[in-house]
Amino acid sequence: MKFVEAFSLHNGDVEWQRRDQYEWLTDVFEAPQIMIAAKCTGRIREHVKNELTNAGWSYDVRINQAFDLTITGIFRDMAFQIQTGNISRAPYDLMKLQYLYTQKKIEVGAIAVPTKKAASIIGSNIANVDRIWNEAQLFDRIITLPLLILSFE
Repeated sequence: MKFVEAFSLHNGDVEWQRRDQYEWLTDVFEAPQIMIAAKCTGRIREHVKNELTNAGWSYDVRINQAFDLTITGIFRDMAFQIQTGNISRAPYDLMKLQYLYTQKKIEVGAIAVPTKKAASIIGSNIANVDRIWNEAQLFDRIITLPLLILSFE
């Protein structure tokens, strides 16, 4: 697995850089020992979990105690979500990040998804960066948090 590209909405890249976390976050996806293949998402998620917890992030965090809704990780005023499953889950992930932002629990967010090519290898109808980036731009008046969208393959 390797990091491919990042897209920034509302200066998300600047905010991650200001916190000295941009390089670290993109490096999470530099894992040549993980091959993109059908049903590889368990290995990807385990790798991400290890990277986050080793860096002091809280993992699998509820966004509201009254609901069983979680985000992949939170550290200080930053939140991170990975989506390697069905495309229908990704807009929901963006909504969770936006919720945390409007509740003033975070100041910046990031979501990582496979490239379109990698998504087609992983399975059918998998979230991919092309679609997420296009939809984030479409809804840029609704998704107002500084957001970094990472792609990997």
